[in-house]
Amino acid sequence: MTQTPSAEQISTRVRNTLRSVLGEALDAVADADELRERLGDRFDSLRAVECITRIEEEFGIEVDFVGHDVRYEFASLERIARFVNWQLEDQRAVEGSTAGGH
Repeated sequence: MTQTPSAEQISTRVRNTLRSVLGEALDAVADADELRERLGDRFDSLRAVECITRIEEEFGIEVDFVGHDVRYEFASLERIARFVNWQLEDQRAVEGSTAGGH
């Protein structure tokens, strides 16, 4: 079973992944800042979807646009990192339970 990355590693990977979508403007954004407020039109709905897609690809997770509150979870770098951590922990728990069940 693979170990979940640390919160710091996840946070760094989230920032680096989103920098490829949002550019250098992301460097001026603190982890707790609301992306929409800090980036304005650079973080419109299409860019937000692109960010979610990149996060899914980077971490091998799936975001459920119906089941997850993406407007809340993807509003700041801090929330995105926390969401990713939860998803990775859930994946590890499922992997552990299926591995133990065989």
